[in-house]
Amino acid sequence: MSITTLCEKVGMTRQNYYKSRQVRQRQSVDEGLIKELVRSERSLQPRLGGRKLYKILKPRLNSEHIRLGRDKFFKILKFKGLLLEKLPKMPRTTNSNHTLPVFTNLIKDMILTRPNQAWASDITYLRTEEKFMYLSLITDMYSRKIVGYHLSENLEAEQVLNSLKMALASKPKDARPIHHSDRGSQYCSHLYVETLKRHGMLVSMTEENHCAENALAERVNGILKQEYGLRNE
Repeated sequence: MSITTLCEKVGMTRQNYYKSRQVRQRQSVDEGLIKELVRSERSLQPRLGGRKLYKILKPRLNSEHIRLGRDKFFKILKFKGLLLEKLPKMPRTTNSNHTLPVFTNLIKDMILTRPNQAWASDITYLRTEEKFMYLSLITDMYSRKIVGYHLSENLEAEQVLNSLKMALASKPKDARPIHHSDRGSQYCSHLYVETLKRHGMLVSMTEENHCAENALAERVNGILKQEYGLRNE
């Protein structure tokens, strides 16, 4: 059947038929490019989500004259099987059920203006092929740079202290950042608190079971696991 006959049967002009075909071909090319760009970004960050992908890729898509909103972008991800499955939350590593001294939240209304003004600390766990490991992190709250980290087989204060030692070794001599954490027993331990005080640092902690007051540290853990694939699977 000729194109002319086909168009007559469906009530379409030849011009509209070819225009429609060009749109479909262009759409196929666009979706193919989006798929390749997404795969490229996820080669470095396997768990990079749709919202961040859209923000990262939008300038490139604009340069290719591909105009689409976030909803359309998500539809393409779904059609191409590129949406990520939501992973279950991980168990808590914080033990706040202790009789050790706790400290006031000193950073609640603080306006950060420079690096080494405040550090946020947290612990998360990872599953290796053989066993669980525990990753303690210290992040500069202004620069968002990880300034200290340590991977250990247990949650003892001595192990968590190693991430603090790393951060202390890298900071300027005259810097006295506030150390902020949850109320976990490691951070409340005499060993950890005395190390902070010995270096002239103030101790700040969240309210009881209030992870929102340590949001930056929680977010860093989330990025490492959700976007870089550093999971407990």
